[in-house]
Amino acid sequence: MKMFSFLKLSIIVSVCLFWASCAIIRGQIADGPSGPSSYSFEHHAHDTIVNGATTFSFPYANQQAEWIDTLHFFTQPPAYKRPRTMWEALDGKTDTQGVLIIQNDSIVYEKCQGDISTDRIATVFSVSKSITSLLCGIAVDEGYIKSIDDPVTDYLPELKQKNDMWQKLTIRHLLDMRSGLDFDDTYSLRLKDLKRLNAMAKLNYGKNIMKQIRGLKFENEPGTMYKYESMTSEILGIVIQRATGQRFVDYLSEKVWIPLQMESPAIINIDSRKYDMPHTFGGISTTMKDLAKIGRLYLNKGMWNGTRIVSEEWIRLSTEYNTENDGYHMNWYNTSWMDYTPEYPGFYAYGIRAQVLYVNPYKNLIMIRFGKRDDTYAFIPYMFEMLSNNERF
Repeated sequence: MKMFSFLKLSIIVSVCLFWASCAIIRGQIADGPSGPSSYSFEHHAHDTIVNGATTFSFPYANQQAEWIDTLHFFTQPPAYKRPRTMWEALDGKTDTQGVLIIQNDSIVYEKCQGDISTDRIATVFSVSKSITSLLCGIAVDEGYIKSIDDPVTDYLPELKQKNDMWQKLTIRHLLDMRSGLDFDDTYSLRLKDLKRLNAMAKLNYGKNIMKQIRGLKFENEPGTMYKYESMTSEILGIVIQRATGQRFVDYLSEKVWIPLQMESPAIINIDSRKYDMPHTFGGISTTMKDLAKIGRLYLNKGMWNGTRIVSEEWIRLSTEYNTENDGYHMNWYNTSWMDYTPEYPGFYAYGIRAQVLYVNPYKNLIMIRFGKRDDTYAFIPYMFEMLSNNERF
């Protein structure tokens, strides 16, 4: 019995020591038990994405789409027994704080509750991946990246010595989530998942991301299987830095934030002041109105007020309605996975807490949703798709 008690105590002590030294604890201290929030950047190391002196503001349409508040519809599972309005559906499961809808370059609907406004900076989480993809397209257009079929090791040569698989990994694989890396976006606290959870926590709260990347392994050959995970987009951001010879934050400011005439500077989390590696997988924080300008750029096929920002071909590859790869291309989603075929399909960027940037080119619509949580996976894009196909738009 004494031996059993001693072993039990040893196990408890070992677990406590493990937890005390890992990134999970740092995450708990930084963001609490609920994980990262829309305003976590306030206590993370971060850099500023500078905007320019000239700004663009969407005007308000003379006729607001007040009918949206009274529109009733059924929703995707979990199905409701009766039709609900958009806000009845959103309030119950998603803790939505803000919805912004723009059509024909004018704001037709804006509603916020809680502590958000359409001008307040909030973290967009994995919508950052889609912004990273945009910057990659610009780097390709400018010749910094010769081809998205280049091996990652052309830009990160130090990985050649780690594993032969690195030389098979291309930029296209990163953009389409087909890296083959042994990494998971897990948030499970089950004992069997702690190792993977710690790896995810390291990505979010670790002090040296490149060290973590150098230690990665592969679970299958790059290009053979689609698997969504955040490490691939982090590596993509580092490739962009190496290819351009500029800090990601500076290149993003120069090529996107200033030319798109953003109204506010934005923020991107970094691993530490010492290593200054940007969280290109999910660390960008911006306003709803400025995020809508990314949507406007894609709606206009890469043009901004007569100036080419990114090639039309890059926009096409990112947004075309295609069922391959589970509807995920170049770090953007299309709506081909949904259980009905809309007459007017859109595309979207999506982050945890269901931060959504949805674009429907057929209706000239941009829809934004910010919130604190989402208990129904992909519910918001589904709702936006149905709403955009309403005859009143």
